[in-house]
Amino acid sequence: MEKGSHSSSTTLARTKSDQLVETLAAAFKSPRQSDQQTPPGTSESGGTLSRKSSKRVMMGASPRRSSGENNNTYISKSRSAQMKLDLEELSSGAALSRASSASLGLSFSFTGFTVPPDEIADSKPFSDDDIPEDVEARTCKMKFQTEPTLPIYLKFTDVTYKVIIKGMTSCEERDILNGITGAVNPGEVLALMGPSGSGKTTLLNLLGGRLIQSTVSGSITYNDQPYSKFLKSRIGFVTQDDVLFPHLTVKETLTYAARLRLPKVLTRQQKEKRAVDVIYELGLERCQDTMIGGSFVRGVSGGERKRVCIGNEIIINPSLLFLDEPTSGLDSTTALRTIQTLQDIAEVGKTVITTIHQPSSRLFHKFDKLILLGKGSLLYFGKASEAIVYFSSIGCSPLIAMNPAEFLLDLANGNLTDISVPSELEDKVQMENSETETGNGKPPPAVVHEYLVEAYESRVADTEKKKLMAPLPLDEELKSKVSSSKRQWGASWWQQYCILFCRGIKERKHDYFSWLRITQVLSTAIILGLLWWQSDSKTIRGRQDQAGLLFFIAVFWGFFPVFTAIFTFPQERAMLGKERAADMYRLSAYFLARTTSDLPLDLILPVLFLLVVYFMAGLKLSASHFFLSMLTVFLCIVAAQGLGLAIGATLMDLKRATTLASVTVMTFMLAGGYFVKKVPVFISWIRYMSFNYHTYKLLLKVQYQDIMPTVNGIKTDSGLKEVGALVAMIFGYRFLAYLSLRKMQLHCEA
Repeated sequence: MEKGSHSSSTTLARTKSDQLVETLAAAFKSPRQSDQQTPPGTSESGGTLSRKSSKRVMMGASPRRSSGENNNTYISKSRSAQMKLDLEELSSGAALSRASSASLGLSFSFTGFTVPPDEIADSKPFSDDDIPEDVEARTCKMKFQTEPTLPIYLKFTDVTYKVIIKGMTSCEERDILNGITGAVNPGEVLALMGPSGSGKTTLLNLLGGRLIQSTVSGSITYNDQPYSKFLKSRIGFVTQDDVLFPHLTVKETLTYAARLRLPKVLTRQQKEKRAVDVIYELGLERCQDTMIGGSFVRGVSGGERKRVCIGNEIIINPSLLFLDEPTSGLDSTTALRTIQTLQDIAEVGKTVITTIHQPSSRLFHKFDKLILLGKGSLLYFGKASEAIVYFSSIGCSPLIAMNPAEFLLDLANGNLTDISVPSELEDKVQMENSETETGNGKPPPAVVHEYLVEAYESRVADTEKKKLMAPLPLDEELKSKVSSSKRQWGASWWQQYCILFCRGIKERKHDYFSWLRITQVLSTAIILGLLWWQSDSKTIRGRQDQAGLLFFIAVFWGFFPVFTAIFTFPQERAMLGKERAADMYRLSAYFLARTTSDLPLDLILPVLFLLVVYFMAGLKLSASHFFLSMLTVFLCIVAAQGLGLAIGATLMDLKRATTLASVTVMTFMLAGGYFVKKVPVFISWIRYMSFNYHTYKLLLKVQYQDIMPTVNGIKTDSGLKEVGALVAMIFGYRFLAYLSLRKMQLHCEA
């Protein structure tokens, strides 16, 4: 009875909706409306128009959406008419009326159109005078939405993925995915559902080209073509973790993404305007000047952060959009708003694939297609609205009213509580020993899982595979575009370097100029100045004291940068992997920008340090000697920084990198020429690798070159050899770091 009453009410609402649409069409007599016809695939089931059919209508209309001012005026009239109908039919299902009119193509706003309460109060009467203002207010948004998108039809057949787990004595192969088959077309939202560990994220990574390994078998095609590097510029991929820079604002984050990813043909102003358009499309205008925030920095909310991640991807107008659990950690209202955004993105001709863990019933009905996974096997693929009907046909029906998503997840877990047991399964369980049954008389999860897999393979799998075997009726031009192996960079190498350089300074200036760091450096300088207050360089004892001070300066500014630079690449590994997977920039541009953007910030604190220590300790008061000492410390800092970068990039693990750096720096300090004057020949080579040794010698030569030929057994010559050694370390360590990053990148792509 409940189904019958629901169907009847829906049919009445549908009839009312059709009357309203016909009234609207007759009132405005739009020539475009007369051209638009119901597609052949439209079907009424329970009195409602299927969302798949509405998507086809909008895909067919999408090339005409950008046809000019007439289109915008038509949209505005439709919206104004919608508001009129909302007011008049508020008590008789206006929401269904608006949904139906949207299905017929009367509205294809990117984020949907809702009327705030204050607009409803002031909206009577309507007149044509309102239309020009409406068009103007809507122009910037529609300009972004109606850009042509390359349609991509994604098909995958018998996708299997295995991982090799290496033990101490043997290797074990574990199946993650077993023969997954499915397809999704432009204008549709495909949801990947299943319990934790069922292979949802692995399948998403495979479909998005993020996991390309020899252990993958099966066919994955894009417009009937295999994956190519060109698709990186047509795919948006939102990871489960929100990988963002915490100290950048929302607007800065999206602006840098636009400048790096949008095509070169657009100017900087056009790219920045695109970022602003996305901010308004996603409803982020109130927090656009707020920092993203992180674990130790207050920033935007979780829902806003997720929308920023989505904005980072849709800013390039992608053809395919992949999202890994976009609703995790969000409340039900924010999650619904996020999924509604994905639905609106799909409605303008994009293909959307998302994993979802446990959606509410309202979220579940937003999906067009559904893939249900259990232990890496396919339990269902088809329309989301028909999933309950399919499982009922194989004997698994809910015994009580429940959320469809909960029902499906219970089945995927093999849990038949409050679910009918199929007759075939009951007979099978009764024939077996009673020990195989659980305490409540239900079959064990393993038996349920096996039954569901066999049922799908015997009833549905072959039919779906035959559908996928049929070639797509696409132009060869569309296929050739997808199969192109040429990468498309959004900016030249120099532009990438400049953008990344500016972004790096903005992101890290907060760390470099923190009060803790400034206090650490200045307090150390003051203590040194007090301990060596106005030391005398004319006596032997005074020169020995000053030599100790100079050695400490060499050690301090060798130790400090190493342990700062170690964290550089391990902390940004997730961001580097995400942005490089999307081909945002070249690795060489990132590396050079990342290492050079630290230099201005790294060299400010040493200047303050030397200004305090140099004059308090009474070192040689001469401009040339002071600036030469400063230059020597700069060389030491940059060389030590290179060592830290190399260690961090090679190990990519903070604990191991810190341990190795501690041992290395201690060894360099001991071999620095102050503690041990005579080093055995077989180990004397270590001191020539020590930047502490070369820095200490240079500082002594700067102070005493004009006074005496030797100091503490070190000749005070020109110092060119020491300068050459430090310069070689600066470039050598950095080259090693770059090779390590390149190796890591190749390993990730393999």
